[in-house]
Amino acid sequence: MKYDAVIFDLDGTLTDTLEDLKNSVNFALQSFGFPERTLDEVRSFVGNGVRKLIFRSVPCGTNEKTAEDCLAVFREHYKDNSLVKTKPYDGVIPMLEILKKQGIKTAVVTNKMNEAAQDIVRVFFDGLIEVTVGQIDGMAQKPQPDGIEFVLQKLGISKEKAVYVGDSEVDCITAKNAGIPCIGVTWGFRDKSVLHENGADCIIDSPEKIFDCIK
Repeated sequence: MKYDAVIFDLDGTLTDTLEDLKNSVNFALQSFGFPERTLDEVRSFVGNGVRKLIFRSVPCGTNEKTAEDCLAVFREHYKDNSLVKTKPYDGVIPMLEILKKQGIKTAVVTNKMNEAAQDIVRVFFDGLIEVTVGQIDGMAQKPQPDGIEFVLQKLGISKEKAVYVGDSEVDCITAKNAGIPCIGVTWGFRDKSVLHENGADCIIDSPEKIFDCIK
């Protein structure tokens, strides 16, 4: 194999989390009397962490204090409701099982709240993902490369032997910043054109196709 480690984004890459994100966003918005957001709107807002998700979701002109209060409500609600409708995409678990069987190390680096990321990985991918890094105080979020660098150090893998897999422009830029290739996936939250425009090195339409990129 060409790589010894495959690092994944989570939302839109391994798991379809959009419904639960939308429901928690709208719970928070309702709490402040704000209009709800559609699934497509929330899809376009995700990728840069929950703070930006909420700041994009509140009405234009909302003051920062109110937006921060709305974020706090979202965090509390999502913490208890991140696994209601969330599920792995078809083919993801078999793909992870093959990677493990082939001795390839796996990890998750996401801008998701760390507690929610750990919960999702534990429930769906127990024994299949070796390291999970979410939003942690003191560590810069994607597109900064800190999470990928932390994981590579933890796994004992050099950049030359690692690849990052994600569904968005943030993921492509993160991989570039880390100095590793990016595999873009088209089943997530962004269109294939976004992945092309942001320099994905390989683009796949289903999880099993990953093996065409890493051989």
